[in-house]
Amino acid sequence: MKRIFLLAIFVCLLGQTAFLQGTKTLTATNHKVKLEFSVDEKGIPQYAVLLDATPVILASRLGFKLNGGIQLDSNFAIVSSHTKLVDETWKPVWGEVSTIRNQYTQLTVQLKQQSTNGLLLNIVFKVYEEGVGFRYEIPIQPNMQFFVVANEVTEFNLTGDHKTFWIPGDFDSNEYLYTTSRLSEINAWKFPIISGGTLQQNIPDQYAVQTPLMLKSAEGLYINIHEAALVNYPSMQLHVNRSTYGLSANLVPDALGNKAYLRTPARTPWRTIIVSDKATTLLASKMILNLNEPSVIKNTAWIKPMKFMGVW
Repeated sequence: MKRIFLLAIFVCLLGQTAFLQGTKTLTATNHKVKLEFSVDEKGIPQYAVLLDATPVILASRLGFKLNGGIQLDSNFAIVSSHTKLVDETWKPVWGEVSTIRNQYTQLTVQLKQQSTNGLLLNIVFKVYEEGVGFRYEIPIQPNMQFFVVANEVTEFNLTGDHKTFWIPGDFDSNEYLYTTSRLSEINAWKFPIISGGTLQQNIPDQYAVQTPLMLKSAEGLYINIHEAALVNYPSMQLHVNRSTYGLSANLVPDALGNKAYLRTPARTPWRTIIVSDKATTLLASKMILNLNEPSVIKNTAWIKPMKFMGVW
C-alpha cells in the first residue's frame, strides 16, 4: 500500500481566454529533466524533453485519429493546466528492494477542440528525475461515448542518427536476436522471420521495431522508450523515419485493423522516456514500476519468492 507524503501541491487553473494556439509553452521540471508542452498555430499539441538543457526529444506531436474521420490531433486550444509535486514511498510485493520512492512533478493539460463538437482531451505528464511518462485521458463528454482508435499519432522526434539496439516489430514474436545499428539503418525485413505467419501478416511495416527501444546518442546520452500500465489497450511498437530520425507510435491491430475499442472516461498506457548520461541509471530506474497501477490484490501474504526450473 502506498504511503503518500505530499511535499507540495499547487494548482494553476488558467481560463480559456488565457491561452491562444501557439502562444504559450507550459513546463514541468524535476532536477535535470525538463518537459515542455505547447499547442502550435494549427492547434496541434506537442511536447519536448530536455536533460540539463540538452534536447533529448524535439517537438513531437500528440493525439489520435479515430474511426469515422474524427481527428483528436489538431485544432485544440488549452483550457486549463494543473501542476503538482508528489513524493511518496510504497512497498512492492516482492522485488529487488523493499521500498520504492515515487517522486515526480505532474502537469495535467486540458484541451478542447475549436469546433462544433468541442471534443475534450487531457494529457497527463509525470516528470521524474530520470525521465518523463505521459498518457492521454478522454473524459466523459456529451459528444463522445464509445469510440474506436484508428491510429495513435504520438511521436518521439530524436536529435540525431543514434546508435540503436532493436528487434523487428513482429506482431507474433519478441524472440529475435538484438541488432545494433544506426536509426537510419533499421530494416525489419533484413532478417528471416521466426514467427508462424508471413512477413506481410506479422511484420507489415518494414521499419517497425519493438519496445522497449534502447538508444545512445553521439554525445553519450542513453535513451529508453517504452510504456507502462498497458491495460485494455494494444501494445506499442515504433515506426522509424530513417531520414528524420523520428519515431511514431505503431499500435498492434486486431483482425479488423482497429487499434482499440474504448468508452469514456478512458485513459491510455503511459508512454515512457528514460534518459541519462549513465547506462546504470536506466537499469536502476523504477519509473516503469511507479507508473504501473498498484496491485488490486488485497492480501498478498501468500506471494513468496521461489526457485523455478523450466524450459527457458
